[in-house]
Amino acid sequence: MALNLAQSAAAAACFATAGDARRAASVVAMPSSSSSATTSLRMKRQAACEPVACRAVARHVAAAAASSRRNGVPVFVMMPLDTVSKCGSALNRRKAVAASLAALKSAGVEGIMVDVWWGIVESEGPGRYNFDGYMELMEMARKTGLKVQAVMSFHQCGGNVGDSVNIPLPRWVVEEMEKDNDLAYTDQWGRRNFEYISLGCDAMPVFKGRTPVECYTDFMRAFRDHFASFLGDTIVEIQVGMGPAGELRYPSYPESNGTWRFPGIGAFQCNDRYMRSSLKAAAEARGKPEWGHGGPTDAGGYNNWPEDTVFFRGDCGGWSTEYGEFFLSWYSQMLLEHGERVLSGATSVFGDGAGAKISVKVAGIHWHYGTRSHAPELTAGYYNTRHRDGYLPIARMLARHGAVLNFTCVEMRDHEQPQEAQCMPEALVRQVAAAARAAGVGLAGENALPRYDGTAHDQVVAAAADRAAEDRMVAFTYLRMGPDLFHPDNWRRFVAFVRRMSESGSPREAAESAAHGVAQATGSLVHEAAVALRS
Repeated sequence: MALNLAQSAAAAACFATAGDARRAASVVAMPSSSSSATTSLRMKRQAACEPVACRAVARHVAAAAASSRRNGVPVFVMMPLDTVSKCGSALNRRKAVAASLAALKSAGVEGIMVDVWWGIVESEGPGRYNFDGYMELMEMARKTGLKVQAVMSFHQCGGNVGDSVNIPLPRWVVEEMEKDNDLAYTDQWGRRNFEYISLGCDAMPVFKGRTPVECYTDFMRAFRDHFASFLGDTIVEIQVGMGPAGELRYPSYPESNGTWRFPGIGAFQCNDRYMRSSLKAAAEARGKPEWGHGGPTDAGGYNNWPEDTVFFRGDCGGWSTEYGEFFLSWYSQMLLEHGERVLSGATSVFGDGAGAKISVKVAGIHWHYGTRSHAPELTAGYYNTRHRDGYLPIARMLARHGAVLNFTCVEMRDHEQPQEAQCMPEALVRQVAAAARAAGVGLAGENALPRYDGTAHDQVVAAAADRAAEDRMVAFTYLRMGPDLFHPDNWRRFVAFVRRMSESGSPREAAESAAHGVAQATGSLVHEAAVALRS
């Protein structure tokens, strides 16, 4: 007797949480001794009882999931960047989305993360919002029993690691930026970056009488009003975009047009007139007006290494001088104040019993972490050096707004990275975790790059789940849903990973045994999802 999509997903989810692999395998097996008449009668009875059975399975899965969350870390999965069509009115590959959500539910996944693109929703003009495609997705997630992390994506898609599609900012925003190029971040050579509006003009009414922060806040308010019935129930988290790639940082290492290549140090982004005006005022207030004409001119280029430059070199570089301390303090403080302004807007919208927590993503800049200056972190706006903790001020800022700190590169190991670049992702994750703990904020994580191997899974489990309860991450988001995830071997490993995360301390062998049963039970469903995603 074949299972339909909903039955297969619900049954496998039950087995995934209960850990009974033998029952998972037996559900899809046809009883060889049944006559056709008996089978027909059984199918009729099952059809009549299906709503009741599904509700029972749903209750069982919910209870098991609630129990495991007390002991582990819930796993979410990032949706494809182009889940919603560019017109905003429909889902791309609707059949693929439906099959994929059912498959994820069968694995015991808590929910999904999706970018709600500013450039899609408000593309037709200021205040004209089209959430139709996202509404369809929320309804599908609710029907499937999955939670949603909704990302308020105020940045351009395209030009960063993993960007496979191009979604620009709303056309009316781009038009204003083309009229006034200083609305874009600018480096010392005059190169403009249109990924995200310069934070230097946060308080300037440059968009049809509205400031950028007012635009962001109005967008979030429209989202809240449109999805009020989903907030706190289906939509459990609002991640607030703060910069390029949705991260709280400057666009210091843009990949577009080959500008930056790993592991270059990047470049400061403080030469639009709004940023220069702020720097000039700060220098004059310090009694050093000569420091207010721009950023360091001896900090090298995007693809230099610290030792190639005068500013970032060793202990005696410009970064460690009085001028360096002044500039880096101003540059990082501007980023913190930007976070304060945007979060104030977010909490004014979602803070009054909306039911969804707020989070902010911080970039995992792990290359040259072993040097004294930590140059790539400095150009991105994180004033973190061998002698100074740059993440504690960020964590404290988030704490003031009750926001979760979401951090990347959790899957990485030091020895996997180029040692000559002194990459230390593990030490970086530990430092950020300590900052979050000291500030009293929740720490969530995600992988920076797509990984489907057991080694990466082991690293995530160790960093996020296999810890004392007070040190566990509050959630983990897995990058990314796609055909590769649904490859049979990858899928089996992923199911085991989800079990190990959600049930902290669960032996790897037991998780893999249960995963084998779930993979058998959901083979046809997963194949359908993979094929649909490739079409």
